[in-house]
Amino acid sequence: MAGNFELLFDSLGHCGRYQAWVYFAAVFQAISCGIHYLASVFLAVTPKFICNVAGNVSRVLIYNSSRSRIEDAWTLWTLKQNYMLVQLEDGAVWELNHCSRSRREDALDFTYEYHGNKTEFPCTDGFIYDRTKWQSTIVTEWDLVCQREWLAKLTQPTFMLGVLFGALIFGDIADRMGRRHVIWFTSTGQFIFGIAVAFTFDYYSFLVVRFLLAMVSSGYLVVVFVYVTEYTGIKVRTWASMHVHAFFAVGVMVVALVGYLAETWWVYQICLSITTLPFVLCCWMLPETPFWLLTEERYEEAQKVINVMARWNKVSTPCKISELCSVQDELAHARTGDNDNSSMKKHSILDLFRNWQIARRTITVWLVWFTGSLGYYVFSLSSVNLGGSEYLNLFLIGAVELPAYVFACIGMDKLGRRNTLIPFLLSSSVICALIMLIPQDFSILTILANMAGKFAIGVAFGLIYLYTAELYPTVVRSLAVGSGSMMCRVGSVVAPFCVYLSSVWIFMPQLIVGIMAFLSGMLTLMLPETLGKPLTNTWMEAADLDNHIKKDKNSNKSLPAQNAAGLEKIEMRSQEAHGIND
Repeated sequence: MAGNFELLFDSLGHCGRYQAWVYFAAVFQAISCGIHYLASVFLAVTPKFICNVAGNVSRVLIYNSSRSRIEDAWTLWTLKQNYMLVQLEDGAVWELNHCSRSRREDALDFTYEYHGNKTEFPCTDGFIYDRTKWQSTIVTEWDLVCQREWLAKLTQPTFMLGVLFGALIFGDIADRMGRRHVIWFTSTGQFIFGIAVAFTFDYYSFLVVRFLLAMVSSGYLVVVFVYVTEYTGIKVRTWASMHVHAFFAVGVMVVALVGYLAETWWVYQICLSITTLPFVLCCWMLPETPFWLLTEERYEEAQKVINVMARWNKVSTPCKISELCSVQDELAHARTGDNDNSSMKKHSILDLFRNWQIARRTITVWLVWFTGSLGYYVFSLSSVNLGGSEYLNLFLIGAVELPAYVFACIGMDKLGRRNTLIPFLLSSSVICALIMLIPQDFSILTILANMAGKFAIGVAFGLIYLYTAELYPTVVRSLAVGSGSMMCRVGSVVAPFCVYLSSVWIFMPQLIVGIMAFLSGMLTLMLPETLGKPLTNTWMEAADLDNHIKKDKNSNKSLPAQNAAGLEKIEMRSQEAHGIND
């Protein structure tokens, strides 16, 4: 049983040198996941632009300010002016707007206000862009403005759609083929597709390659949570799982830094993708997790991994798989009366609804995933209105997540998973209500409230990964986390449309997030607490989490004497190993 598998960590150490090496090697790639998720923030930047005009410009006029070149006039361009007045060398006078241009009949009248006749033309000669900050983006590369503006807005939702598919597909593959193979494939795919994006020749190939990049990025992020969870013991599992989010947040900050330094979109994309290269060169060294190997009854391979861990951690007497499995078989007969072949069965997402108890758990977990993602992006999109440098704003958006995850770790270890999740879901709902009560003139209070809301939803969003992994058995753990991540991506796709509803009512996004957070918090009351409990390996153990108090009281009575002796033998071996280390 999973409880017996957990004895491996008592023998080998909950986070020895070997686990530390595996952990930091695996989570390093999470930086790239954060990078690719947020890269479109600057890839699809739409700078100031106007219609181009055939001919050489001799003078430019915006109200009473005159320049000789359009490049020098961008500092004068604001939303209050809807056109630039230019005079060509042939004497023609044009009003250049965003998506149209007009030629004045009276070429001698070179004043901004004009009431004479003019002829309007479409932008058949392309557009002129402000290249002060960015030399090129995908918007300037393929003229994704005016009638083609929706294509630029489609970039991020399409990426998130790829993330949705990748989370579900690779989570299932990881349960069937192993965590290691998926990590190899997705990490290599991130590097290849990340570089390929920079060399796409048109918008549609760019969209397709980015979709594939999203799938492998999502696949890696889903599997790495399960991977580090199964490689660390209970004592450090909370911090190990939560700090995967911290590396993702570092990726967000890297996007801000590279965006500030790189002015060309394809150079920007290559620089971001190169961060993956060190991991690609060494990812083949990562081993499979003992949990998955034991579940698949590949005992010899599991023993080899355990022996390597023992050597790295300087444990001279590692736990023997034969002893561990003999106890497991006896416990299985004692509890079920026959052999449990659930580990041999190929599972699908329908197994997450195998009975009402598990189905209720799945629905609640999915709702928390959806709400966490929805609130995360709604609060993030609100934060961009802080003003100042957009690079600094994005950097701070990533940095504010770090203290949230630290606070989540402390709460999860001290209060428990459920007892930390519920207060922060409900507090984010309360903060949404407060935002609706703050007068719009009090901008500082509004900003502080939005940041507090993001902090609260960040805590809930961070711990749901580990909580989900602990609520389901090994045979469907990656699938459960993957399906939850799928609901997370649904929330991220819905979030921009939720923000658009502010045109209906300015506080509509906060109202939706507040209602969802309150509903999620109340439903979470029915979830079991998993703090201090071993990872479950069978469906029976996962279902028994709801009755863990009763189970703990009767555990000594239900174990046959032979089984208890087997467990005692393993525990004695663990104590001897620790005694040697001490």
